Amino acid sequence: MQNINDDKCSWINNLNPRSNFKVLKNNKECEWLIVGAGYTGLSAARKLGQLFPNKKIILVDAQLAGEGASSRNSGYLVDTTLNDGFTSNKELENYKKKSDVYALGIETVKKFIKEHQVDCDWSESGKYFASSKKEDKKILSKFSYTLSKLGFIHKIFEKEELSKRLGTSFYKVGLYTEGGILLNPAKLARSMINALPNNIELYENSFLLNWSPVKDYISCNFKDGKIVTRKIIFATNGFLKSLGIKVNYNFPLTLTASMTRQLTEAEFASIGKPKEWGVLPVKPMGATIRMTKDKRILIRNTVEVHDPFRMSKEILNKRSVIQKIGIKKRFPKLPHDIIQSTWSGIVSRTRNSSQIFEKIKDNIFVAGCYNGSGIGVATLFGEQIALKASNESSLEIETIEKIKKPNWLPPQPFLKLGIKSRLFYERLRARSEI
Repeated sequence: MQNINDDKCSWINNLNPRSNFKVLKNNKECEWLIVGAGYTGLSAARKLGQLFPNKKIILVDAQLAGEGASSRNSGYLVDTTLNDGFTSNKELENYKKKSDVYALGIETVKKFIKEHQVDCDWSESGKYFASSKKEDKKILSKFSYTLSKLGFIHKIFEKEELSKRLGTSFYKVGLYTEGGILLNPAKLARSMINALPNNIELYENSFLLNWSPVKDYISCNFKDGKIVTRKIIFATNGFLKSLGIKVNYNFPLTLTASMTRQLTEAEFASIGKPKEWGVLPVKPMGATIRMTKDKRILIRNTVEVHDPFRMSKEILNKRSVIQKIGIKKRFPKLPHDIIQSTWSGIVSRTRNSSQIFEKIKDNIFVAGCYNGSGIGVATLFGEQIALKASNESSLEIETIEKIKKPNWLPPQPFLKLGIKSRLFYERLRARSEI
């Protein structure tokens, strides 16, 4: 089925539209094929193009490059995550391995930005984990203990200080970490497209129907053409399962987000003129909120099992109402009609929040499943899966391969029932945080 994204994402629509894209219309042969042109695929293509300047390399995407989940996320480049559940010394060691990967991801993006002089509204603002419930301080204190053991600079704030920093009195307790980065995800994705080497052929709006290994090559069928390749890298993240990749280890979830119009000077003054900030929820189903550089408010507070290929306008409008309520809870003085756009996006999840990075066969490779923390990790994994597929080694690959492998998932319909039950439970726990 063709992937049809809505066209309402503010991150994307605030950029100049692209028009110089190619659609696959005939048969092709290549040395390398990368399926998926988000952060992972774009980074893999860029690295392969550098390594093999004389080889034919094709990058293909079912929609416009970079305009899927990569441009539709909340723009957090994370150094730490809260809801991994690490408490024992052994689990602390696993958390350290995961945070090492996050650190490498930040450095990989930072290196790319410096090398290509990218403007993506990079802001070393850090981030907050915050809650409207005082009792959640217990969770944050426990998390603080973990961060202290690992040497992360952080601080717990109470309501009064949070209100000064965020411009809202909604939150009663929060934990601030210094290392997180905020950025414009669509600007970063667009810069990666512009940085592709000349030997990369990019085909967009070209949906992969099916693929099959044949002797020492892979045959890939599209609507209006076929690509035969010697090696393939799958970088489709939330759509890995639909392509038959690691189907018992990952599943997609659909998220929706809204962004306001730019606040007027009077509106911005009414909330205290805060500096740019980002808040992540203490409980998994709570709201993710950002105050952007250009004085807009972004909110993401819905996660569900939904057809990953399409969300109707009617359903998006219903989600927009939920997000309007979330903004009004936090900023009651702002107008009711402040939301400018609402959009959907797909994340890929595993049972134990681990990522996928591996060789399936000698000429088939896959990287993805970032569990909602994809900007840095996806950029890192893209570059490193290209190296791994080229029989190269690196310290980054060694670090990535130290993390836990994804756990096996039960078959349908038990998987869907289990996910829905879990989401329902977490939604109840976090209902005050929406």
